[in-house]
Amino acid sequence: QVQVVESGGGLVQAGGSLRLSCAASGRTFSNYVMGWFRQAPGQEREFVTVISTSGGWTYYADSVKGRFTVTRDNVKNTVYLQMNSLKPEDTAVYFCAASGRAYSGSAYSRAQEYDYWGQGTQVTVSS
Repeated sequence: QVQVVESGGGLVQAGGSLRLSCAASGRTFSNYVMGWFRQAPGQEREFVTVISTSGGWTYYADSVKGRFTVTRDNVKNTVYLQMNSLKPEDTAVYFCAASGRAYSGSAYSRAQEYDYWGQGTQVTVSS
């Protein structure tokens, strides 16, 4: 069992930045691929980014590529999402998730590939 708790959300103006954190506890954090998803009101949960167990591989949705950066600290058991140049369309609840599954070829971009989820943190970008 892995517990993940997101923090760092808030209200920011367009063009601004936020850094989200996801603290994990329970089983060995470094064994889990960590992903970020987001869900806007009335929309389905969508993939944002993923980082491998070592942090050596990352993958981003096209909508955030070049603006968001995911990193992890396996000593602090935390994964971070640095969000720059935020846009109103980035407004959503952001979720952190952990996957202990083997790579399936979909770059961990599907929600069903993740075993543990946090409660989410709200990010609101005003225009």
